[in-house]
Amino acid sequence: MNALPFAVYVSFVGAVAALAVGARSASAARVVALVTALAGWALTLVAACDFQPSAALQTLVNAAWIPSLGIRYHLAADGISLTLAVLTGLAATVGVLFSWNIEKRTGEFFALFLALIGGVYGVFLSADAFLFFVFYEIAIVPKYFLIANWGSTNREYGAMKLVLYSFASSALVLAGLLWTYAVGHAASFGLGDLTQAAANLPAAQQAVVFALLFFGFATLAGIFPLHTWAPTGHVAAPTAASMLLAGVVMKLGAYGCLRVAMPLFPEAFLLWQPVIAWLAIAGILYAGCVALVQEDFKFVIAYSSVSHMGFVLLGLAAGNVRAASGAVLQMFSHGVIAGLLFAVVGRMVYERTHTRRFADLRAMPLFRWMPFAGVTFVIAGLASMGMPGFSGFPAELSILIGTWNVSPVWTLAAAAGVVVAAAFTLRAVHISFFGQVEQAANAPQLAEHSGVHEPITWPEKAGALLLLVATVYVGLQPDALLRWIEPALRSPAFEAVLKGFSS
Repeated sequence: MNALPFAVYVSFVGAVAALAVGARSASAARVVALVTALAGWALTLVAACDFQPSAALQTLVNAAWIPSLGIRYHLAADGISLTLAVLTGLAATVGVLFSWNIEKRTGEFFALFLALIGGVYGVFLSADAFLFFVFYEIAIVPKYFLIANWGSTNREYGAMKLVLYSFASSALVLAGLLWTYAVGHAASFGLGDLTQAAANLPAAQQAVVFALLFFGFATLAGIFPLHTWAPTGHVAAPTAASMLLAGVVMKLGAYGCLRVAMPLFPEAFLLWQPVIAWLAIAGILYAGCVALVQEDFKFVIAYSSVSHMGFVLLGLAAGNVRAASGAVLQMFSHGVIAGLLFAVVGRMVYERTHTRRFADLRAMPLFRWMPFAGVTFVIAGLASMGMPGFSGFPAELSILIGTWNVSPVWTLAAAAGVVVAAAFTLRAVHISFFGQVEQAANAPQLAEHSGVHEPITWPEKAGALLLLVATVYVGLQPDALLRWIEPALRSPAFEAVLKGFSS
């Protein structure tokens, strides 16, 4: 476990190194980025091999930072943070592989990419709320530049909208943390001390501060109706940035809800529980229905990402260990599957055909031109639908079972989202890879593209295979992660908020 902090440090050192060498050689910047991402992932896997599941955060580093305010550089980990750290390492490695074609300002691209990854690692390992917030902001800033400089459709608009939503939600989080610290007379910004301070607030204030924290974090998780930044940002972002947004950045919001907002204010959580659950269900159904009628391939994946994050929020809203463990497993599963879908659509298809419109794609024999991309997308689509054998199945099943113990109505409403997911996924597969060329009005103009597309490269194949292996492995062996996650959720920190139906 002591190796985990070095994943943060390696990422930031790698960012500086990529920037330095990128001015002279794009190839060197790529190599530095790949080595850095692999090193960070390897450190998380080493920590996983040494990890002994327990019900407490295991301190990794704890040093004074700003003593006058009780702020410490405190890094710690449990099964939840370890699961998400492993996901971050995988997403970073695959993101570099799918960015191997970046030629424009390569060093700057990978420097921002690795800085973002360092911030994400820091969030998942922070046990001090102020340090958590600092890393949270570090993870947000590079997103703007990655999208604005290397994005595609409406990239400036997409980047600005994403950042405005992110900073507005961050302001809510900061206000909630400072309110709790000052009014509750907290001894420090440590999560344990803030929990004690939160109990000192009057019930009415607890309800307000909880709302600031939870909905501030949940905005980044794509909660309805504060989700609109996500589809726009996903579509505008370059492939690797889309993969990171869906794979790990949206998880920061859900993780903040689980790690900070809910344990600090368990009674206020019960007050807001029905509201959170119905907003999560609305997100599942609304985003799924919007995905069903999209004519832009990438928008389908973007809205499906919002829909699947709704299951994460529903699992948290259920307020029991089974549903919450499913929510954390869904964070991992969605990070892998959404990353794979964005990789196929953004890198393999769009950058070769230069179109994402279904009207154009149905006229191209894509499955004959790109059989690897076609097979990969079909498998990823099955995983996204929650088919048994893939990671989404045990995750969504755990969420639905845990939710049933609280409200069968919530469960039945959310289960309808599974049907909608099957519909928009099958529609996208059919139109994009198995469209009828002879039925397309513009087939003669597009037929000339046949045979001129560059083959799928080895970095793309390697990245896709890593993600496929991850979703199948977790789908067949969900206990590989659940044996880390469940003990952490039974810790004293979650005892007050995850109560009842915990078996």
